[in-house]
Amino acid sequence: MRRNSPPTASGNRLAVIASHLSLPPLGSPAAISGEKEAALATDLNSTPTIFDKIIRKEIPSEVVYEDEKVLACRDISPQAPTHIIIIAKVKYGLSRLSKAEEGHVELLGNLLYAAKVVAEQEGLADGFRIVMDDGPRGSQSVYHRHLHVHLLGGRQMNWPPG
Repeated sequence: MRRNSPPTASGNRLAVIASHLSLPPLGSPAAISGEKEAALATDLNSTPTIFDKIIRKEIPSEVVYEDEKVLACRDISPQAPTHIIIIAKVKYGLSRLSKAEEGHVELLGNLLYAAKVVAEQEGLADGFRIVMDDGPRGSQSVYHRHLHVHLLGGRQMNWPPG
């Protein structure tokens, strides 16, 4: 990593994002204790969240798609060669899929359609996986009062997923 890299350069992007999270330093034992622990320890009432800040462009992210309803950016801790998070811009009070009501159908459709558009844009014609974490036992570690999905691709996915 170059010392004089701008904050948005890939070398410093993780540090900039971490500075907005009130988390232990990246790479420390506390920071790498696992998704399960992070999900179980998440404060459901904390505001604003990392996704709020990404949508408002307050922290750097590599945006790959954006329209009036969603923003899609590369995950800072990719689990596949292509790992993109698709975030709903409008919250409608929906923090997790298990809380969805009939009035959320359009929002859910927008997220999935955006995933299809991004998958095409990323050259994932041979297949991809969509993941939606729900609640602490589903390892949903970012409660941001609006839903998001993970688009994973660029490698063979396995079953069961984990």
